[in-house]
Amino acid sequence: MDLRPYQAEARSAVQQEWEEGRKRTLLVLPTGCGKTIVFSKIIEDRVRMGERVLVLAHRSELLEQASDKLMTATGLGTALEKAESTSVGSWFRVVVGSVQTMQREKRLSQFPPNHFDTIIIDEAHHAISDGYQRVLGHFEEANVLGVTATPDRGDKQNLGKYFDSLAYEYSLVDAIKSGYLSKITAITIPLTLDLSKVSQQAGDFKASEIGTALDPYLEQIADEMVKQCANRKTVVFLPLVKTSQKFRDILNAKGFKAAEVNGESKDREEVLADFDKGKYNVLCNSMLLTEGWDCPSVDCVVVLRPTKVRALYSQMVGRGTRLYPGKENLLLLDFLWHTERHELCRPAHLIAGSPEVAQKMVENMTEETEIAFELLEAEEVATKDVIAEREEALAKQLEEMRKRKRALVDPLQFEMSINAEDLVDYVPEFGWEMAPVSDKQKQALEKFGIYTEEIGNAGKATKLLDRLAKRRDAGLTTPKQIRLLERYGFQHVGMWKFESAKNMIDRIAVSGWRLPAGVRPKEYQPE
Repeated sequence: MDLRPYQAEARSAVQQEWEEGRKRTLLVLPTGCGKTIVFSKIIEDRVRMGERVLVLAHRSELLEQASDKLMTATGLGTALEKAESTSVGSWFRVVVGSVQTMQREKRLSQFPPNHFDTIIIDEAHHAISDGYQRVLGHFEEANVLGVTATPDRGDKQNLGKYFDSLAYEYSLVDAIKSGYLSKITAITIPLTLDLSKVSQQAGDFKASEIGTALDPYLEQIADEMVKQCANRKTVVFLPLVKTSQKFRDILNAKGFKAAEVNGESKDREEVLADFDKGKYNVLCNSMLLTEGWDCPSVDCVVVLRPTKVRALYSQMVGRGTRLYPGKENLLLLDFLWHTERHELCRPAHLIAGSPEVAQKMVENMTEETEIAFELLEAEEVATKDVIAEREEALAKQLEEMRKRKRALVDPLQFEMSINAEDLVDYVPEFGWEMAPVSDKQKQALEKFGIYTEEIGNAGKATKLLDRLAKRRDAGLTTPKQIRLLERYGFQHVGMWKFESAKNMIDRIAVSGWRLPAGVRPKEYQPE
């Protein structure tokens, strides 16, 4: 099975992390970008090296999917570790295991701690839960790969408490731009649903109370769906089974062909197959279909289970992002949820690179309800707005910095002068990055001319040192050269060559630290 370019890059990047001693690493691929294929190929590589591999997941569908893909992509068979099934005594080198089964002391004790050389965790955002940690703690020396579609900055920081590194990340934006996933269009519906009295449980809204809050609006929501998605194949996510069943009945009364599935449905497989074939055009469920179910022809998703957890939101929307013949885009219907204190996941959070851009997108889309926003275009507009606002604020900061009488250069001034947005926006994610700046790092940074008191953590110091070393090797300006020339009003000095900057500084020095005759700093371009 041929891998797409990003899949091949991901496969190599993971192996490299392990070779370099980072034993617990993450791979981030959006839903629909073939993460199971990628980790199947990684497993094939490890088995060829003579290793034993455990694939760990929390749902039967994910275990079956992993087993099927492994056989299809590599020809490798698997043993199952779940309920009564055991891999003990099996000659298969790959085991797919249910975390609920594997975490039990009686089951774990059947395996010596060095039994598995590599562990793959499907849906790795679950990896920091107690059950997973029990299993991972038992096989402490194994290399671990966590595969997930969904970590934002907050999730990564949580995962960073266990994982050592991020081996590879392919974003939803990249996947859409490259044509591997469907374009996403969002319409904000001007129907305000009040969640202000809904309490929280385990870091998210309490499902039972959302159901109660949602109930009075179901008729109006169905009316909006008649207007917006009567001709689409739609999946609706709801908080409770009874709410899901009630909404199915309301939709059917309004002319839809709606079905409902839940964990207790005896005919679940049949209903899903009929939906796939087109017998139904709406499928209601209470969070059953968030993982391990694919129906590429879905071209509308309605999230009526509001959440603060981006992983969960992305899973729901991911049911509609796959490509399908004749499918032009995925439509998201976004209602105006009213909460007093809590930040909700909205379509903007799927693709925005920062919380500021997401907030600006939400504002822009809320101002113009019932208008279809293509998310990538909306993100570009919001990004330009945010950059303009930020540059205005930072310009004032820079002005203050330039007046400071310091022997060393403020890191923010240097980062802005070289247009290093990744450094300006940097937030530590993994445990080692959050450690204080070491004395060795401070000495190295000061040697480059950087003031270290405001750097804050080892991760930022590492990134800065790496950038400074690359600039030195490329013969570009130093931080002190940049600061001095900017004081005289020269533009874009961060892009100058070291020698050009040195020549200009020498000319200024010879002129008694005044601008040489005929030099206009704002217009000056080095040769």
